[in-house]
Amino acid sequence: MTHRYWPLFDLRLSTADLELRPMTEDDLAALCDLLPDDVEQDPAATTYDVADPRTRRGTVLHQTYWKHYGTWSVDAWRLQFVVRRAGEAIGMQELEGNDFRTLRTVDTSSFLVTEARGLGFGKQMRAAVLALAFGPLGAQAAVSSAWHDNHASLGVSRSLGYRPNGVSLLARDGAADILSHLRMTRDEWLATGLADGVLIGGFDPCRPLFGLPST
Repeated sequence: MTHRYWPLFDLRLSTADLELRPMTEDDLAALCDLLPDDVEQDPAATTYDVADPRTRRGTVLHQTYWKHYGTWSVDAWRLQFVVRRAGEAIGMQELEGNDFRTLRTVDTSSFLVTEARGLGFGKQMRAAVLALAFGPLGAQAAVSSAWHDNHASLGVSRSLGYRPNGVSLLARDGAADILSHLRMTRDEWLATGLADGVLIGGFDPCRPLFGLPST
């Protein structure tokens, strides 16, 4: 174990083409440079009067990173993974658990750089964190939400076995729009067999951070 005090940094998820590892502070500037313009950030995030849009968005990503680790608890956590292909960062995949020990439900969000889209990587990176969630974390369900016109995200969810779970009418850019919700149970995930294509390393030292007993 390299990171004795924060073993999450030693966690690794691997698929056929990708490696996912938790984001560190050293990754921040490079990911901000890669952040696509169409990635929706938290509308409640603090923003600053900075002329350059990329700098403004990068500032939000920095504060989001510090907030997630700084407020981490066994009942409410958000883990951001840097996604790499052949050693090159191509995106980020997040896994979130709120009231996790009670609800045993995870949520996800992600982005890929434009040139890495449409190649199946979105499915692989989501499958990687679902294998972690339904495997050693013991999740019982996974949910996902996307605007009705976010066909890429909705397509990934459907291809992994998520089922429709209702819609919400929310404000978006000054108008009402439809947010589609999807859900998948543990049994539905296991039936896909997709966990077989994911390798998980370095998890055991992380168990106390998720409220799980040490092995």
